[in-house]
Amino acid sequence: MATLQSNDFELFELPLQFAQDRTAIDARWKDLQREAHPDKFAAQGAAAQRIAMQWSVRINEAYQRLKDPQQRAAYLCELQGAPIAAHTNTAMPASFLMLQMGWREELEEADGVDALEAIADQANAYKKSALGKIAQYLDIDRNPAAAAGEVRGLMFVEKFLTEVHARIDRSEEQGLAASAAGKGQ
Repeated sequence: MATLQSNDFELFELPLQFAQDRTAIDARWKDLQREAHPDKFAAQGAAAQRIAMQWSVRINEAYQRLKDPQQRAAYLCELQGAPIAAHTNTAMPASFLMLQMGWREELEEADGVDALEAIADQANAYKKSALGKIAQYLDIDRNPAAAAGEVRGLMFVEKFLTEVHARIDRSEEQGLAASAAGKGQ
């Protein structure tokens, strides 16, 4: 039986591995939420409701980590003794740094939504490849240290993708505004 101190995989009754079925995670989350919903414990008093609320918070925290591949990978690395330590360990291979510099240059020079989407496609392809490597390192090779390096790189890529998508949104908004201004004439 799981406790508040159980790891996320134990809490959700999932195998301790990177590869997971998202629908199984979602279904288990719903089941756990139903079991721990504070309203179910209203007749048992305030103390029981507080405990149910703690369970509900714990279930939601675990769900957020398990459903997101990057967070799940980071969590597995930490459970297996290879913390990500993204704030203190920023060392990356030179090839990754060169790739990132190239993307940044392309982003600076991008002059429209199509160019920005092409950059996003490159970064998403890298992300997909990195997730495949992480699965290999964690589930097959049992090498959490190598997986941790990939997760750190993936964190950079996610941040970069956020910037690219923000630029796409701004470009689309500017295009809509220009289109609306043109119709008003």
